[in-house]
Amino acid sequence: MRDRDDVWVTNSSNGNNHQRKRMTGKERREQLLDIGRRLFAERGFEGTSIEEIAAQAGVSKPVVYEHFGGKEGLYAVVVDREVERFLAMATAILGGANTREKFEEAAVALLRYIEDNSDGFRILVRDSPAPGSGTFGSLISDIARQVEYMLGDFFRDRGYDPKLAPMYAQMLVGMVAVTGQWWLDARKPKVEVVAAHLINLAWNGLSQLDRAPSISAKAARATAPKG
Repeated sequence: MRDRDDVWVTNSSNGNNHQRKRMTGKERREQLLDIGRRLFAERGFEGTSIEEIAAQAGVSKPVVYEHFGGKEGLYAVVVDREVERFLAMATAILGGANTREKFEEAAVALLRYIEDNSDGFRILVRDSPAPGSGTFGSLISDIARQVEYMLGDFFRDRGYDPKLAPMYAQMLVGMVAVTGQWWLDARKPKVEVVAAHLINLAWNGLSQLDRAPSISAKAARATAPKG
């Protein structure tokens, strides 16, 4: 029986009772990815070891190497998955008409993503301390390019110079992204309150801030937690 096909499962009521459960190669790979994702989020790449990943999975180190070639390979797969998840979320919320409600929904959706995928978001931002560098910086640049097209149409409709859209896209996306990084640890105020203040600043500007902003009922319904 090969090590990579088995995992020790401990009875929660008695730490001395073990039962061996057979895993397929696919199940083992997913288990290692889940463990790696959690540890990378908690401790970063440098603070996570193959030994600990293997120990928590109940396997030997060669099993991890067999699936991913090493810690770098495991980390790369984890990051790629988070990038795909983040971009799918961003692409989904940037479609449709350029209305205030759309921007509200986008702000709430980003914060909901952070709330529901804290480990993944921590991995994306952990090794990217400066805008434009590393994985998160690349992601933000990709999203800013999408927003650039949206703002170009928005500017043209209102008689503004569409050539300024790239600069404004960086400003807008950067503001939302950095606020999301801050909220990842702060976790207050509530998602809807943070989104309302974000859009208050982005839409109204400092000279016309609402004293008590709130998101529309439509945006709240569209981005309400599932279940």
